[in-house]
Amino acid sequence: MNGDEFAPGAAHWSDDLSRREFLRLAGASLALAGLGACTKQPIEKIVPYVKQSEEIIPGRPLHFATATTFNGSAQGIIVTSREGRPIKIEGNPNHPASLGATTIWAQADLLDLYDPDRVQAVMRGENISTWNDFLGEVGLALAAQQRGGGAGLRILTGTFTSPTLAAQLKAISEKFPNAKWCEWNPIGRQFPADEAVYDFGKAKIIVALDSDFLFMHPMAPRHARDFASTRRILDPANPSMSRLYVAEPTPTVSGSNADHRIAVAARDIRAIAEEIAVRIGALPRSMRLPNQLAQFESWIQAAGNDLAANRGASIVIAGEGQPSEVHDLVSKIDNHLENFGSTITPRQVAEIIPADSLGQLVEEMKNGAVDLLVIVGGNPVYTAPVDFDFAGALKKVKLSMHHTLYENETSRRCHWLIPASHSLESWSDACAIDGSTSIVQPLIEPLYANISAHEMLGALLERPVRSAYEIVREHWQTRNSSPHFENDWRRALSDGVFAQSGAELISLAVSKPIEIENRKSKIENPVEIVFRPDPSILDGRYANNGWLQELPRPFTKLTWENAALVSPTLAEREKIDNGDVVELTFRGRKLEAPVWIQPGQAENSVTLHLGYGRTEVGRVGKGAGFNAYKLRTSDALWFGDGLTIRKIGRKHLFASTQQHHTMEGRDLARAGTLADFLADPKRIAKSGEKPARDETLYNPDEYENRGYGWGMVVDLGACIGCSACTIACQAENNIPVVGKTQVARGREMHWIRVDTYFSGKTDDLSFAHQPVPCMHCEHAPCELVCPVGATVHDAEGLNLQVYNRCIGTRYCSNNCPYKVRRFNFLELNAGLSATEKLVKNPEVTVRSRGVMEKCTYCIQRINAARVSAELENRSIRDGEVVPACVQVCPTEAIVFGNIRDPNSRVSKLKRSPLNYSMLAELNTRPRTTYLAKLRNPNITIMNRDT
Repeated sequence: MNGDEFAPGAAHWSDDLSRREFLRLAGASLALAGLGACTKQPIEKIVPYVKQSEEIIPGRPLHFATATTFNGSAQGIIVTSREGRPIKIEGNPNHPASLGATTIWAQADLLDLYDPDRVQAVMRGENISTWNDFLGEVGLALAAQQRGGGAGLRILTGTFTSPTLAAQLKAISEKFPNAKWCEWNPIGRQFPADEAVYDFGKAKIIVALDSDFLFMHPMAPRHARDFASTRRILDPANPSMSRLYVAEPTPTVSGSNADHRIAVAARDIRAIAEEIAVRIGALPRSMRLPNQLAQFESWIQAAGNDLAANRGASIVIAGEGQPSEVHDLVSKIDNHLENFGSTITPRQVAEIIPADSLGQLVEEMKNGAVDLLVIVGGNPVYTAPVDFDFAGALKKVKLSMHHTLYENETSRRCHWLIPASHSLESWSDACAIDGSTSIVQPLIEPLYANISAHEMLGALLERPVRSAYEIVREHWQTRNSSPHFENDWRRALSDGVFAQSGAELISLAVSKPIEIENRKSKIENPVEIVFRPDPSILDGRYANNGWLQELPRPFTKLTWENAALVSPTLAEREKIDNGDVVELTFRGRKLEAPVWIQPGQAENSVTLHLGYGRTEVGRVGKGAGFNAYKLRTSDALWFGDGLTIRKIGRKHLFASTQQHHTMEGRDLARAGTLADFLADPKRIAKSGEKPARDETLYNPDEYENRGYGWGMVVDLGACIGCSACTIACQAENNIPVVGKTQVARGREMHWIRVDTYFSGKTDDLSFAHQPVPCMHCEHAPCELVCPVGATVHDAEGLNLQVYNRCIGTRYCSNNCPYKVRRFNFLELNAGLSATEKLVKNPEVTVRSRGVMEKCTYCIQRINAARVSAELENRSIRDGEVVPACVQVCPTEAIVFGNIRDPNSRVSKLKRSPLNYSMLAELNTRPRTTYLAKLRNPNITIMNRDT
């Protein structure tokens, strides 16, 4: 392609490089070009095969089982690799924590792997150094520590469940008995872990108290799968559905799927838990329900009655943001209801390694007691409570080092910066909450001079430092005395999980809880501040991930930034509107933030999402949003009273997709109750509205009985709105990131969007989520208006897009009633670095500027299944073609297959009385249809809009 083919500005990332950015990039380039000795691996030349390995067939993907982690807990994944290059992550069906599904973060880990903004060389201050130089200085520091038993040595890590890493910490404590270890996780529970394994598939009644168990939980894929299994009508003759009650201050994925949800302040969750405990007889009455909660009396009574009537078949769960006393209350409730041993299995713990709290570490740093500080992961300068002043304490440490994937606020203040290995580049291990253990195996050689966490801790134990593979394998060989260890090891690598490893779980816990102040009888200022992990970038660790930054948040549909979420009632009282910038004052500290009015928000709760306002991060996330950590204190980690709001007279422009591609005013997302369905199964879907087949100018039989006929069904009752399908589609189909400016103009490129609908009263809302891909209409309006035949229909019912024909008229997009076609306004792939190009799927065309694109039902996967079937002289089996959105879905809400096979699963679902076509009255005859959403409300709760 001629470099001058497009006008200047076609690629819109044209900001001038700052001097500092230029020096950083130049330094990284120098490190790669001239300091090959920094790496541990010998340099090897790439040469053609003399004799090709039988296991490697060029062009054929290989699949490897490994694991990723969420808050340290393992989730099993299968990674697809092409000639040593990972290109796609899927869930491992053999892993109990994932069951074949993945989260948005697991999908986006692939983009982080190829991020050129990762740390690429060992740094000593502002200078490039080597691993050997680091070992030399650390060796001298450790020799000095040896005399005092490591009294000045401190190790700070994030949450992890790696048995090998735990064994290394134990070995360090034996070598340096006076050394201390501290764990800090800004979005985890700050008290000893008492996690349990929940089986939502057995629960008839679920009460979630400020818990987003379907999304923000290490076992979320498993929870979502089990929960969805209880929401389907499998036997119309004997219908049964679970019922979900949720109390929370701000809408969550779990709350949006509740049959009964109440918006309450986070501080009031404790009172609600106490009242439920009293109603079911788990606690004696000590005080009456506070007056401000009287409006929720019917909810509390209904939840209590349902729990009492379903002993041993219910679950009460509290969220990480609630204090320890709430979790103790919930444990008592579950124990009283005999849920333990039935729907809840206590976590099996083999060993507990105590750790100091972050507050203790900071005090010792300020007192000059820390000579050597090793920070493995995390970013405490940015994430630690603001009253700790971790950055100030760090200045008093004699020698500090940070092992991290990205240069960040902490590494800029440490003496040494050690580039961390990505989880797809190094060996390790990890446990899930149920105790199942996985070996994390590399899929690619380290792209830069990366060091694994095991090698980092190994530098404190031994010389020479062994490789991560040797450390991990030796640990498991020591634990497994069986003569068949080699077979067990290979089986674990193949399956992605050790067989019968649940009893071997090692629990890593901090020693002392950071308590949240007790409930007060009288609150002077009723407005509370609530801190929550961002639904996309969490605590900021994914701030440089363009896929997650551009993913619309579940309810606000905001991209590329955060906002102060307020209720409509509070907004009216304070006379503020969307986009107004306000000054938030909390315990003497001030922060300016733009406001977003969120239906379903608790009246006096202002929610701030963490992870934004980064000052030291890669080019993607730098400067996006505001830093909510500036108001987060050690006594209000998750919420606190006394927030004041002052309007300052400035406006802010959000990049929200809420009003993009709208189809309002039409009956799109249909929902009803279980009682409605039993009374008249066809009434909810209104399936009789479709025009007769002869009411058309098309040939009614044009696409009938001609081989395969591909179609899709989306079960709205199972869809939880997690948006995993959007990210999976982006990863599979090379969908580019466009940036905040282009999103604000309505130019986002996602091929599948998840619309969210609100219904009911402002203070008592119901939610519905609806994934919308291309409908693949049999009577496609887009095909009639294309002047060059770029959008065409094939004999199998697919609406195809021929990219090299498209001339960019956009007539097809204008004529599409579903608004699912995307136009590539800019040359978004021209400026990619060499590593960024590696993330592209070679099976899918990388589109250029000026073409229309859309969902293809993952035609590359259809063709792959077709080739396999033809080679074996058979037909494509039902379920053999699995598009990316279908494969990632944790609830199996999306089903794809051959609608011309009457016995296929998709055909059976299309015969359901709940099945309907979106905008069927237009006679487009879409191949993608929906199952109406069913809710199971308690009829005793009055004035509920169902």
